[in-house]
Amino acid sequence: MIYLQSFRLMTRYSEDDFLSGFSRTCFDSYYPFGIFSREKNLSELEFSDITIFCGGNGSGKSTLLNIISEKLGLNRQTLYNRTYFFNPYIENCEYDLNIFDPVKLRNFKQMSKIITSDDVFNHIIDVRQKNENLSFKRDLIFEEKTNMNRYGGNWNQDRPRNINMDDPASIKAFSDYVEKSKMSASAYVRKRIGIEERTYSNGENGFKYFTDAIQPGGLYLLDEPENSLSAEMQLELVHFLQGMARFYDCQFILSSHSPFILSLPFAKIYNMDSEPVTTCRWTELPNVRIYHDFFSEHQTEFI
Repeated sequence: MIYLQSFRLMTRYSEDDFLSGFSRTCFDSYYPFGIFSREKNLSELEFSDITIFCGGNGSGKSTLLNIISEKLGLNRQTLYNRTYFFNPYIENCEYDLNIFDPVKLRNFKQMSKIITSDDVFNHIIDVRQKNENLSFKRDLIFEEKTNMNRYGGNWNQDRPRNINMDDPASIKAFSDYVEKSKMSASAYVRKRIGIEERTYSNGENGFKYFTDAIQPGGLYLLDEPENSLSAEMQLELVHFLQGMARFYDCQFILSSHSPFILSLPFAKIYNMDSEPVTTCRWTELPNVRIYHDFFSEHQTEFI
C-alpha cells in the first residue's frame, strides 16, 4: 500500500530566496539548507510500498527521514540534532498523501512512526535494566519468604498483631501476610514483582522490537534497522517487512547499508551518493559491489 506518494524538498531557488534575509556572518550552519538542493541536486522523491535510501556516512539518509517524519508529524521516541533552520525548512516542504478522510488520516498518523537505531538500543537497555531490577526484588522477597519457613514453620512471628479495619495500610499488611503464608515462594514472588521478560540476545530483542512496533496499515520510517542484527536476523527482518508490505498494507521508507535489506524484492532504491541522486538496482550500488568484490576475491576459501 502506498500512502505517501511523493515528497518535495526545497529547491535551490527557494532556499536562496529564504536565506537572503539572513546575514551570512550570524550563523555557522544553515542545516539542512543546501544539503539536497546543492550537494545532491535532489528536489522530489517518489515512493513505492518499500523505498530505501542508500549512501555513505554523511550522505543525508537520516536527515531525509527526519525531514519526512517531522513534516508528516509522525510519532518518534528519540530526539535528534536540529538547528534553528530545521523548522523553516520543513515548513517549505510539500507532500502528497493518499488519504483524504480526516478520521482515517488522524488514525494513520497515530499509528505511523519513525524508528531509529537509538530506539532499538534504548529498548534493549531498558529490558536488561528491568530484568535486573526484578531479579534484585525477587531475591529480597524470596529471602523474606524463606525465612518464614526457616523458623520451624512458626509464621506467627510475622503476623500483624492488631488489625485496624479502618486503616488501608493495616489491612494490606494482613493481606500480604496471608498471601505469604499460603503461597509457595515462587508463586508469591511472581505475584509481587511480576515475571521477567524472556532473556533474548541483543539481536533477538532488536528484531522483536520491530515486530512489536510495526502494525498493519501504517507508514514506517526505519533508520538503519540492520544495526545490532546478525546476518540471519537481517534476513528474518527482510521476510517480515516484505510480508507486512504485501499482506498487511504497510508502507516502508528505510535507510540502510545492508545488502540483505537492499535486496528486498521490488524495492525502490535511491543512491544518495550519486549526483544527482538517482534510483538504481541494488546490485549497482557501490556499497554492495564492495561486498561482491570481497567475496569474489575469497571465493576459493569457501570450497
